[in-house]
Amino acid sequence: MLGKVFIILLIPVTIYVVYYLLNRTAKNSKTIKRVLSDQGKEILEEEVAYYRQLSGQDKQEFEMRCLKFLDTVKIEGVGVEIELKDYMMIAASAIIPIFAFKNWTYPNLTNIMVYPSQFNSTYQFEGHADRNIMGMVGEGAMNGQMILSKSALAYGFKNAGDGHNTAIHEFVHLIDKTDGTVDGIPENLLDKTGVIPFMNLIREEINKIKANKSDIDAYGMTSPAEFFAVASEYFFENPEKFKLNHPELYRSLSEIFEQS
Repeated sequence: MLGKVFIILLIPVTIYVVYYLLNRTAKNSKTIKRVLSDQGKEILEEEVAYYRQLSGQDKQEFEMRCLKFLDTVKIEGVGVEIELKDYMMIAASAIIPIFAFKNWTYPNLTNIMVYPSQFNSTYQFEGHADRNIMGMVGEGAMNGQMILSKSALAYGFKNAGDGHNTAIHEFVHLIDKTDGTVDGIPENLLDKTGVIPFMNLIREEINKIKANKSDIDAYGMTSPAEFFAVASEYFFENPEKFKLNHPELYRSLSEIFEQS
């Protein structure tokens, strides 16, 4: 009898506890919801052409994903101070090529080091004449790292439309790398039947660069991986011009990055 009374008394208590926990969770989720600061939004509006052309709803999505990226990747200055503008341009560079993929993260990136200017293959940015690298995705002991030149980062957004953006270039390398190799073929974003046609298209376009019949940066001749990154930064920087000059490649990259 006492057991039945205990159970009867326990039921409303249990209901109350469950209700309390659910209600508290709902309230907490509302209080911890983060939004980008007005200053951060202003920087995106002023500096990032891709962001400016988005709808109001997509802008909110872009802002949220920038915040999430900055929460998960450490960005540190080496010999230079990192400002909010730098953080926002780096985050925008990360989100632009993956914006169509709502759940995409960069599992192969933990840390970004920002140098004041160009550097060499031994990561030196002072006192060397061979400093000609603007960005790099680390390999081996540097795996999971990215190095960016602050001056190149700023230049990439200051000259919107010129087809050059170092930060986007490096993030495209990371996307390429997610299938295990940086080879210019983003297999995670390509249907298997599309791999060989895309490889052939890259080969054709590289030959056009060699023949001086293409406005794609000559650095794209270095390898298929560099071609993919160079073509992608042009594609996102100046899509209208890219579509006009490279219609077939434009269609391929639109499919890969799921851009309308």
